[in-house]
Order: sequence, then structure tokens, then C-alpha cells
Amino acid sequence: MNGSHGAGMSYLDYNATAPIRPEAAAAVIEAMQSVGNASSMHQPGRQAAHRVDLARRQLAGLLNCSPGEIIFTSGATEANNLALRSAYTPGNSLVTSPAEHPAVLETARMVTAERPEDLVLLQVGSDGLVDLNALEQVFVTRSGGVVSLMGANNETGVLTDLRVVAKAVREAGALIHTDATQIVGRLPVDVAELDVDLLSLSAHKFGGPQGVGALYVRRGTPLPHRPLLVGGGQERGWRAGTLNVAGIIGLGAAADAARRNLGEEAERVAALRDRLERLLTLALPDCRLNGRRDQRLPGVTSITFPGVPADAVLAAMPDVAASEGSACASGAPTPSHVLLAMGLSREAADSTIRFSLGYATTDAEIEHAAQAVVRAVTQVRSSLAEADGPR
Repeated sequence: MNGSHGAGMSYLDYNATAPIRPEAAAAVIEAMQSVGNASSMHQPGRQAAHRVDLARRQLAGLLNCSPGEIIFTSGATEANNLALRSAYTPGNSLVTSPAEHPAVLETARMVTAERPEDLVLLQVGSDGLVDLNALEQVFVTRSGGVVSLMGANNETGVLTDLRVVAKAVREAGALIHTDATQIVGRLPVDVAELDVDLLSLSAHKFGGPQGVGALYVRRGTPLPHRPLLVGGGQERGWRAGTLNVAGIIGLGAAADAARRNLGEEAERVAALRDRLERLLTLALPDCRLNGRRDQRLPGVTSITFPGVPADAVLAAMPDVAASEGSACASGAPTPSHVLLAMGLSREAADSTIRFSLGYATTDAEIEHAAQAVVRAVTQVRSSLAEADGPR
């Protein structure tokens, strides 16, 4: 078990944030021991700029793009905002789905507030897949605009076939953006093969530091220059402000480590996830797996435990780190909008836990977590039964 998790802890919340990779931690520490603003012309500044350039090349190697097509941001939320605010023009369509991350959904609603008819939400099936046939129908009467669909859902892990999306979008003369936060560093992502114009990512999802991410903008994309932040003109004028040198260097190191171990990690993590599902479904046969099982991330499973509130289960197993849904919606009084869009009832959504594994997950963590979950669900059910018993 990874020592950073603490003794006896199973950390299964990689979709919220992954443990920082040793390579990234070492790179960040070394960078923080140096001085230099990457925009300064003296030697320390040039050294900082050189290391930022290296990180840009490392990330470009993971995405198969040119380093010049990468804009560093504070994370995927900023990258999503920058992408949609730049790509959407009033009077054109902004197409997305009700199962997107709030960073896309809320941005889409905000930029189309004065023209709500421009916002088109594609339906999501019970398997978690977006109705891509409906996407083609959108452009029967519309042309241009931007389509934003995530590469992998953050709650179910279900994958979107971005190649099919890109084909429909290209024929309509629109732009395509994908929030690839959950897929980058976990499965191969080749932006040239996917044929996307814009792609958002966050370092801490694949073992980099928190607070840094990037937006890929394909060279030649007809994108109006609408930066969120203006000032010194950093990142070719797209993102003003002193560069987070240490964070960017950590992102680059994590990207390089993920690229070198991508296939091996994905295969091992998928096997661990499958084992967790087998253990839980054997011990708790009424639990249900959510989403398309043959088209999802290797380390994600969404499981409903009927009649058992997820928050009570999580409270009953403090030695397992999992989630009721998106960490970004933590504390929200409403059930998961993703599960509701898939057709789950509010009660079922409230009884669902997301387990997400990653590069450092061990066999021991899976065994420990399975036992803890079964024990917690059984305990909560017993308590509920006693509370509802004769008075």
C-alpha cells in the first residue's frame, strides 16, 4: 500500500485527485528550491523558462501534439472556461450533455444566458453513453458552433467515442472541445487521431500537483482571442500571470512518467477494479453497477447499494477513501446530476458510491476495501432495520 495513504487506509478516489507520482514530487521540490521568473531575461529566469519548455514538450509527448499548441492554466476548470468562452459565439450552437462536469455545464449555461436557445443538451442513456445519433440531428437545422463532450465521465468512467463525435462535428463545420481530465494519463490520448480542436486537462488527475493544468488548442483553429486573464501577455496572450513554474514542472514530470507506463498501468488497474467488483457483487448480490461496462476507464466503478444511503456507508468505513460522486460537487444537497441524467431515481443516486483506482493502487487495498464496504453496508442496513422496527 502506498505509504502516503496512511496505515490501514485504502485510497480509492483517484477521480478526485491521484497521489502525486514520485517523479513529479521530486521535480516540484527541486523547482521550489530554485529561484527565477520564467518571464525574466536573466540567467535564473532563463533557466526557469527552459524547464517550463521541457514540461511543455513532456506534455506534448503524452498528447502527441506540438508544444506550441499547449496553454498552461490553473487546472481543467480554467481550461474549460477558456475553451468555451472563446469557442462559443452568440447565434451559434453550443452542444454538450447533462452528464458533463459542472466546469463545462455551468460555463455553457453562463455564456448562453442571453441566448438560451443556443444551448443544446444531448440525452444520456441508462448506460451512461451520450446519444450521438441526436448529435447528427442537431446539425440538420444548425451549422457552426462548438460541441463539448468529455472523454470519460468523472462519475461512471464511461467513455465517449470522440472519433464519431469529431466526424459529425467536422461535417457541420463546428469546433470540438473535450474535457479530457479523467482520461489523460490513464489511456492513450492522441489529439491528432481524435481530431479535436480543444482539449482540457488537470495534472492532479494523473499524478501531478494540484493547481495546474492545460488547454490544448490545435494550430490553425479559428478561435477568437478571448483570454480570461489579461496582463503581462504570458502563454502567447492566452493566460496572463506569472507562470506556476514548480507546478508546471511537476505536470511535465507526471506526464512523462504516465506516458512511459501507460499500457502496463491501465491493464493492472483494470484487473484490480474487476476484482473489487467481483468481491462486492458476490458478497452483496443486490448491488448494481452503473454505466457501460465495456466502454469505460480501467479504474472506475460506480456501484449502487439499494436502500443504503451512500453518506452513511462512507461514514461507517473511515478507512476507505471513496466518493458519493464528483468531489467538485461535495456537500451538494442534490443527488448526482450524472446518475439522474442516466435515469436513476433520486434514492438510487443517493445510494451510489464511486470507487476510482489508479497507478499506485495495490492488491492489499482492494482486499481491505472490499471487506470494509461489505461490513459498512451490512452495518448500515442493520441500523436502518432496527430504526424501522416495532416501537
